[in-house]
Amino acid sequence: MDLQNNHPKKAIQKKQIVRKIKKILSDLESEIDSPLVTEVSIVFTTDSDIQALNKNYRAKDKPTDVLSFSLLEGAPVPTQSLGDVVISLDTAERQAKVLGVPLDDELLRLLIHGLLHLIGYDHENVPKEEANRMKAREDELFNLIA
Repeated sequence: MDLQNNHPKKAIQKKQIVRKIKKILSDLESEIDSPLVTEVSIVFTTDSDIQALNKNYRAKDKPTDVLSFSLLEGAPVPTQSLGDVVISLDTAERQAKVLGVPLDDELLRLLIHGLLHLIGYDHENVPKEEANRMKAREDELFNLIA
């Protein structure tokens, strides 16, 4: 597992986050199609960095909370990595304040959300049932880990 904090001013609790990611991936193991998958990359960054990624990959010139880049999508390619999850610590902090929840809880929700995207869950431009299925799985994993 590759975990990076590229934010110049905000710290993260790496050991705690790694432990949570391992629990999430363990619970998701039966839903991952590729038996080769053993790795994931998580990057914590700034609003400006995630805005650049959002503009480049989604044509949305604004910061967002989490982006996922799956290596399991498209043509089958042997890979050991699920892909990358990029989280803006700036946006996560603002959202936690608005929601009145601890930053650690918001980061856990964003990690879960991003990891679910990596294995094929979606909530945009899909039938409401599929979006609801993703939300229910997020809630289930959050309650399991938190």
